Amino acid sequence: MAQPGSYFQDARLPQQRGVDGVVFPAVLVPGRGGSCSFDEFLAAVRSEKASRLEPPLLAAGAVLLRGFPARTAADFDRAVDAFGYEELPYVGAAPRTNVVGRVFTANESPPDQSIPFHHEMAQAPTFPSKLFFFCEVEAESGGETPIVLSHFVYNKVKDKFPEFVEKLEKCGLIYTRILGEGDDPFSPIGRGWQSVFATSDRVVAEERAAGRGMKLEWTGDRVKTVTGPIPAVKWDERRGRKIWFVNMVAAYTGWKDARNGPVNTVMFGDGSPLPADVIDECGKILEEECVAIPWQQGDILLIDNWAVLHGRRPSKSPRRILASLCK
Repeated sequence: MAQPGSYFQDARLPQQRGVDGVVFPAVLVPGRGGSCSFDEFLAAVRSEKASRLEPPLLAAGAVLLRGFPARTAADFDRAVDAFGYEELPYVGAAPRTNVVGRVFTANESPPDQSIPFHHEMAQAPTFPSKLFFFCEVEAESGGETPIVLSHFVYNKVKDKFPEFVEKLEKCGLIYTRILGEGDDPFSPIGRGWQSVFATSDRVVAEERAAGRGMKLEWTGDRVKTVTGPIPAVKWDERRGRKIWFVNMVAAYTGWKDARNGPVNTVMFGDGSPLPADVIDECGKILEEECVAIPWQQGDILLIDNWAVLHGRRPSKSPRRILASLCK
């Protein structure tokens, strides 16, 4: 329900689910009669962020804004700016293009490919705290962005595989990836090393890699990046709980292209291999516990990257989802 005088009204969708007594994700639609101008929407974001937007984000981990008057990439850029969060540049492996301001495309790999669940830039020393997604063009079918609560996954996996989680917490993970020189538009991890490090100079690339906690191993025009060991489980201080802050399943099952194969992209921090059967079960848990709400044009989805993992379902074109990352 809407709070008196608020532009934001709580809504319910069939795909939402209750997790630990909280409806996930939170969904907000226009209050005050159901419509407002775009400038009124921006003003409401600024004035009600602390009272109506951040509380459900803290409680649920994700908030879907539906029915508000954002229609273009420029609108989305202004909406993100209205929240007042500091921008964080993207330094991951996915092929993406800057569109306007602080907005860029979501992963540009072929739409018939799924993208496994992951925390954004989880293997980087500096990762975004908040993610914004915007539906500029909804898919003919499919193309949802499934989301799942990280602490809930951690608890489920620990209950089922306590020894595995114990080793994961003790050793952490090492991630490896082989980058080509140029971008590969057919790969979900297809950014070349020149794009990743924003340079064609190998010395500069090595300096920037070191700043991100990476080691580089060159072979011809390719480079192998090695990151870790890094913690696989983190402590969410604001919510007082452990979170499954890993891209383990994504790396093990989804980091594959002409240069990379599954399995070898991620291992325990002591160099030992991960158990395939456990990874498979972790993937099933992620799928069983997720929520996937079909996109509608104009939707804005705000995700707390500390609390929620996200992925991508295959789709039929056209589909255009834009993104913005914040500290």
